[in-house]
Amino acid sequence: MLDTELKTQLKAYLEKVTHPIELVASLDDGAASQELLSLLKDIESVSERVSLRTNGNDARKPSFAINRSGTDVGVRFAGIPMGHEFTSLVLALLQVGGHPSKASEEVIEQVRHLEGEHVFETFMSLSCHSCPDTVQALNLMSVLNPNIKHIAIDGALFQDEVNQRQVMSVPTVFLNGEPFDQGRMTIEQIAARLDIGAGQRAAEKIKNKAAFDVLVVGGGPAGASAAIYAARKGIRTGVAAERFGGQVLDTMAIENFISVPYTEGPKLASALEQHVHEYDVDVMNLQRAEQLIPATQPGGLIEVKLAGGASLKAKTVVLSTGARWRNMNVPGEQEYRNKGVTYCPHCDGPLFKGKRVAVIGGGNSGVEAAIDLAGLVQHVTLLEFDSKLRADEVLQRKLRSLANVDVIVNAQTTEVLGDDKKVTSLAYTDRASGQHKQVQLEGVFVQIGLLPNTEWLKGTLKLSPRGEIEVDARGETSIPGVFAAGDVTTVPYKQIVIAMGEGAKASLGAFDYLIRLPVVAEEALAA
Repeated sequence: MLDTELKTQLKAYLEKVTHPIELVASLDDGAASQELLSLLKDIESVSERVSLRTNGNDARKPSFAINRSGTDVGVRFAGIPMGHEFTSLVLALLQVGGHPSKASEEVIEQVRHLEGEHVFETFMSLSCHSCPDTVQALNLMSVLNPNIKHIAIDGALFQDEVNQRQVMSVPTVFLNGEPFDQGRMTIEQIAARLDIGAGQRAAEKIKNKAAFDVLVVGGGPAGASAAIYAARKGIRTGVAAERFGGQVLDTMAIENFISVPYTEGPKLASALEQHVHEYDVDVMNLQRAEQLIPATQPGGLIEVKLAGGASLKAKTVVLSTGARWRNMNVPGEQEYRNKGVTYCPHCDGPLFKGKRVAVIGGGNSGVEAAIDLAGLVQHVTLLEFDSKLRADEVLQRKLRSLANVDVIVNAQTTEVLGDDKKVTSLAYTDRASGQHKQVQLEGVFVQIGLLPNTEWLKGTLKLSPRGEIEVDARGETSIPGVFAAGDVTTVPYKQIVIAMGEGAKASLGAFDYLIRLPVVAEEALAA
């Protein structure tokens, strides 16, 4: 199952294990069970601290538990955790085996003191780059707290259960049999949901913080770059981010980041966060900005109010709140969101194996999604509003070579239809003829561009007609001392490398603004 190189790497990792581990497999006669058994035997063979037995009685087969021998500490996987989940498997082995995690002591103690019985089930897919964060967070929580149990379930392998429980997006998490949440989640986010009063404690902690020289709002590539450039100047720097990494966390393959031929979004986001933490930066995660209050006098403090009730103050602010996938804004889209309407082909594609789906959008993202999905689903219909596709020609040639893909241009999507439980069809208007038509299908993948996260700024500073923050050549906005960078701004070409450069520029602009503040204003602030 594992090649020689992987076995060597795994052996090195398992040398860190301090407690004996028992693998307990629940198997049947199927090929998948034999594949899992081969994987578990490989794991057993590389460490004397790992034992294997195959008399498990889990109803899901194939599945297995990783137990700390002689205790009730353990995690479970239903399926064969390879692909993006291989890292989750390795971390589970290490953590069940007693190797400490890299989570902060504050979060570890919070999880250990959670009360009540919590049984989590996470439906994931091995091609989902968002799923490992959720799986790893819940696995660690189950290791830290005996009242928390978790099983990660490969939705592609357990299609009957996926259909029965109406799982149409991954990761989907159930708690004690009831829907808990969908999408990427960190251990901090999950613990905050379970810990009553956590939000209030966090708000009280933030209220007591002194004013920053530079406050960065947003933790994507632009925000990380801005924070690093500010901290390197030796000034007091803070970052308030709803989720560190931003949209990069939802990006699969990255092949145009200069000097790095290939990487993946979550890996890059993790590297960004690690780099920021190498400097004296106060990172406040899980904090959503709700209001920007400009300074009342030149050189005064700018205030950012947060959703949790606290406020932060700073001499300068760099806004880098990024963008999100644009909605179609048609009837049925929100009603069937995660019930057939989805925005991530890499994550959710395996759940639609053998089904008919549509991709909305003929740019690079839409055509790439159609190409990827064509290898998984029965049929793909790509609908483009314009009279022609806008994707690169190399992608269009690949698309045209696929037998199970239809392309419809001049198509204005008008409604998503369903049976109250799931999507059944998509309605559109042929813009050339005016005819109203329908496509029978089970899934709709929306890929029609980005929408800047600026709703909270309307009426405060100058925005473009598209809602982007207008900036000058130095990244400064219409409000003195407030700068902006990345996908949230009017700067064209929404690319990671551009966002990083713009973040650095905005931060340097903020520093230049600071050093030119009148001495009187500085003394007033100090007072």
